[in-house]
Amino acid sequence: MTQPQRALVIGAGFGGLALAIRLQSGGYQTTLLEKRDKPGGRAYVYEDQGFTFDAGPTVITDPSALEELFRLADKHMADYVKLLPVTPFYRLCWEDAPAFDYVNDQAALERQIAERNPRDVEGYRQFLSYSQAVFEEGYRKLGAVPFLAFRDMLAAGPQLAKLQAWRSVYSMVSKFIEDPHLRQVFSFHSLLVGGNPFATSSIYTLIHALEREWGVWFPRGGTGALVQGMVQLFKDLGGTLELNAEVANIETAGNQVSGVTLMDGRHFPTDALASNADVMHTYNRLLSGHSRGTRQARSLGRKRFSMSLFVIYFGLDRPPQGLEHHTVCFGPRYKELIDEIFNADTLAEDFSLYLHSPCVTDPSMAPEGCSAHYVLAPVPHLGKANIDWETQGPIYRDRILDYLERHYIPGLREHLVTCRHFTPLDFREELNAHLGSAFSLEPILTQSAWFRPHNRDAKIDNLYLVGAGTHPGAGVPGVIGSAKATASLMLERLDDR
Repeated sequence: MTQPQRALVIGAGFGGLALAIRLQSGGYQTTLLEKRDKPGGRAYVYEDQGFTFDAGPTVITDPSALEELFRLADKHMADYVKLLPVTPFYRLCWEDAPAFDYVNDQAALERQIAERNPRDVEGYRQFLSYSQAVFEEGYRKLGAVPFLAFRDMLAAGPQLAKLQAWRSVYSMVSKFIEDPHLRQVFSFHSLLVGGNPFATSSIYTLIHALEREWGVWFPRGGTGALVQGMVQLFKDLGGTLELNAEVANIETAGNQVSGVTLMDGRHFPTDALASNADVMHTYNRLLSGHSRGTRQARSLGRKRFSMSLFVIYFGLDRPPQGLEHHTVCFGPRYKELIDEIFNADTLAEDFSLYLHSPCVTDPSMAPEGCSAHYVLAPVPHLGKANIDWETQGPIYRDRILDYLERHYIPGLREHLVTCRHFTPLDFREELNAHLGSAFSLEPILTQSAWFRPHNRDAKIDNLYLVGAGTHPGAGVPGVIGSAKATASLMLERLDDR
């Protein structure tokens, strides 16, 4: 009787977990290796004094992609995790204008748009149609299709040209929308996947249509509960998860991966390997013993990486007051601030913030009568700005908390129970993120699809990539899509045996 093919997946983030589930259900005997003491990657969970803090992604926008993973095993996602609807999707706030509640209700959206600029109602309808067209082409058709050859890019070229993919997100939004605040409402989404709205391809306007299609959701118990549900599914399928299992190096025999060695000396042989680790870390560190690793690291080092984030997790001894689940707090500047975040060598004096208040939807995230929150500010990555985060981190934290207290959470300091922050240094050290980038490569057109690191390595034919650094890119739908693309290639290999 032939032994099943063995697969290793490095990193138990959303991409690694989704891939491991697909491989295990498809016939590989799969082992998932996670460096940290909990699965999740960027979706790690911190717990303190009864508060639960999701470390990273908090917006679930395509439940169907997740449900598909459970259907592979003839299971129902609802038996593992419950998704709760979030409305409004976001509340968008400014210091000099009324708030905008971004809801999945055309009449309510148009009413708010008309209050700002009546001409933008028709403009929004046209923008939505454009966004839906990009969604069909860029997400439904290509979001889970690997781009291994340049001809794949050429085949998609005419449609990308028709959709004016060379234009930026902000440029395309501005084609339809006049009001400056509304331009921010419909262009900020690219920041959620590490993209500068003024440089990122207009293909990323598809995020708006994606949200309108499926809504915005939050797992009961937090994003970490979704991670745990996926881990349980993987184990129910017979997969193995190894925690505290940091990979020291990927071993090769010629142009084949033969296994990995962990920092603690353990060795795992394999027939195929996929890395959900940071793509630069994979090539520069884990494959440093192979010429392919050196060459790819040199090539990646010339590319543009996304900004980093400064994140504060804090708990209050009272329920959330006057807040929605997701609040985007725009500062006084938009284009100028984003330009500094992506291009300047200093930390801007002002900031725009994303405030997450999950107890609005799920009070179980905090002790009774309390509330858990996190707030993040996009900041330059470590290759752009040489900021001493050990010194500046506490100062920046206090500036942000003071701002929140002044504008959004009166009495914040008085009710503060617990607080911790996470800097670009932590992204680098905890997540092995190159330059402390929060989203891997910046999603500009020349670093998307075929131009992004491929789902299968071009030289080492049983080495695969999954996650934000490969096609299609960052964000939960993106990394779940990357798992589907990568799994299709790995399962083809199984079929060819």
